[in-house]
Amino acid sequence: MTDASTGAMTPATSSVLLVLAHPALERSRANRALAKAAKGLSGVTFKDLYETYPDFVIDIESEQAALTAHDVVALQFPLYWYSTPALMKEWLDLVWLHGFAYGEGGEALKGKKLFVACTTGASAKAYHAHGYNRFSMDEFLRPLEQTAHLCGMNWETPFVVHGAAVKDDAALKAEAERYRARVASLLPTRTEA
Repeated sequence: MTDASTGAMTPATSSVLLVLAHPALERSRANRALAKAAKGLSGVTFKDLYETYPDFVIDIESEQAALTAHDVVALQFPLYWYSTPALMKEWLDLVWLHGFAYGEGGEALKGKKLFVACTTGASAKAYHAHGYNRFSMDEFLRPLEQTAHLCGMNWETPFVVHGAAVKDDAALKAEAERYRARVASLLPTRTEA
């Protein structure tokens, strides 16, 4: 089934909700390659937030239903000013509400997995105490890890592509294949009846 508003393929039984937030996806070789690699997997529902909500008016009920229907929530984005792009933050703020995602009665995400995939402009060497950015990627992603904890979710080891803009085609293809394999590893293994 295809969602007319996003062009995303929505399998009848999906396990991974892949939420992409990139405000200029047409200019991103890396995030486009990663998204294309993961979208082709059976069991992955793909949502491009900037394509779906260009006006930032988020359909909270629809988004909560999508979250509830999946076992894994995967967030893909470029690291912007050491955080997520604005629309992903808005999506988290408006959709992951008290009473739904956390707090009293908020158990809709409990037991699900939260997986983060992000790209950076700088090399891996820039992300440590003595590097240009002074902190590790684990430290920059700590707010999302804490969000998983607060919501009773299981935090998956993040997938990071460093120096995304300067990778040649072969290196980018290898990263896309590595990403596809990692997303596939989050899907449940199918057993024959």
